[in-house]
Amino acid sequence: AMALCLKQVFNKDKTFRPRKKFEPGTQRFELYKKAQASLKSGLDLKAVVQLPPGESINDWIAVHVVDFFNRINLIYGTMSEFCTERSCPIMSGGLRYEYRWQDDCKYKKPTKLSAPQYMCMLMDWIEMLINNEDIFPTRIGVPFPKQFQQVCTKILTRLFRVFVHVYIHHFDSIINMGAEAHVNTCYKHFYYFIREFSLIDHRELEPLVRM
Repeated sequence: AMALCLKQVFNKDKTFRPRKKFEPGTQRFELYKKAQASLKSGLDLKAVVQLPPGESINDWIAVHVVDFFNRINLIYGTMSEFCTERSCPIMSGGLRYEYRWQDDCKYKKPTKLSAPQYMCMLMDWIEMLINNEDIFPTRIGVPFPKQFQQVCTKILTRLFRVFVHVYIHHFDSIINMGAEAHVNTCYKHFYYFIREFSLIDHRELEPLVRM
């Protein structure tokens, strides 16, 4: 079923575009391969997220932010047909939580958007940031900016909201597609990572606290 889901995503130009990749031969590509190998080996996810000895924390965070972005973008893409202007006129996480969009460009103040609009703005905004060499440098020896971890916190906080919306409003679709195990593993991996490096304010986690 998951293969079918992924096929649907790749057929939908509007929900999936190729994202930033790690260049083979670079330190970050090696780090990405190391992270993926640990993940596939079935190690405890709490252990998988820990910084490998001798590695730079910013490199480790950069690799994970890009990877989580790609994977969460795919997850949302698989169920975007169930998340419409009609079904989700507000970007929310149940009755208690509503997320408004602000990007300091087009939307200078927090603005109510439908869930599909919010997701589209979010994916474009993250794509712009991770492809910005001043924020996510790819050349060896080019340092990360001072505000790098703050930017990553903002990206990860907003990506967490995708999980909130998908779990609370579209969990039946996840189950019907047979994607529950895949989504749960991605969520757990993401959760352990943000907790390991204290990258999200604990108040943001409240909508899914019972999980």
